[in-house]
Amino acid sequence: MRRLNRASILLGLAIGFSGTGEAQTQGSTPAALAIFDFPQAGVEFLTGDTWRVGQQTYRLYGVQSCIRGTQSTNAAGVRQDCGEASLAYTAAVIRDTRPRCTAVAQAGNPPIVYAVCTATVGRSTLDLGAILIAEGFAFAAADANGRPINLTYSVAEGDAERSRRGLWAAPDLPYPTRILMDVVRSAARR
Repeated sequence: MRRLNRASILLGLAIGFSGTGEAQTQGSTPAALAIFDFPQAGVEFLTGDTWRVGQQTYRLYGVQSCIRGTQSTNAAGVRQDCGEASLAYTAAVIRDTRPRCTAVAQAGNPPIVYAVCTATVGRSTLDLGAILIAEGFAFAAADANGRPINLTYSVAEGDAERSRRGLWAAPDLPYPTRILMDVVRSAARR
C-alpha cells in the first residue's frame, strides 16, 4: 500500500481520497495488496463510505457518501439526515452482498485503509462503489480541483441524477462534492 504525503492526506480526508501521493520509497518493491472479506459482524459504519472494524478504519476509494448532519427531503416529503440515509443503504447492500475488498492505499495517523470492493448480486460480481452511486445513495468522490477520481463512478452518478434515483429524488439534495469544494475554497482564501 502507498503512504501519502501530508497535503494529500488532508485533501483526501476533505474530499475523498485524491489518488495523488508518493510511493513509500523510490525503487522499492510495493507491498502486496491486502484482500479481505467484509466482516459480517463487528462493523461500525461511520458514514456511507467509511467503516471501522476494531481499531482499523476503512473507506471506499473514489466514493463520497452524503455528509452526516445534512438534511434533505425524501420522496415521501419527509425531512431526513442525508448522511444517515446513505449509511443505511450502504449497510444494507453490504449485508446482502457480502463484499470482498482490496486495500489500495493507506493514509493518515491513525491510518485509514482505502479499498475497492466487489459485491456478489445473483451470479454477477459488481463494484460496490458503482452500485451505491448508480442507485443514488453515494457520489463520485472528487480531487482538489473538483474532477472525479473515478470516471466510471462519475458516469454512474450522472445517470442516477438524471433518473432521480435514491437521494437524487430530493429537491433539496445537499450535494456533498459541492459542500466539500466550498470548504476547500474557503480554506484556500485564508
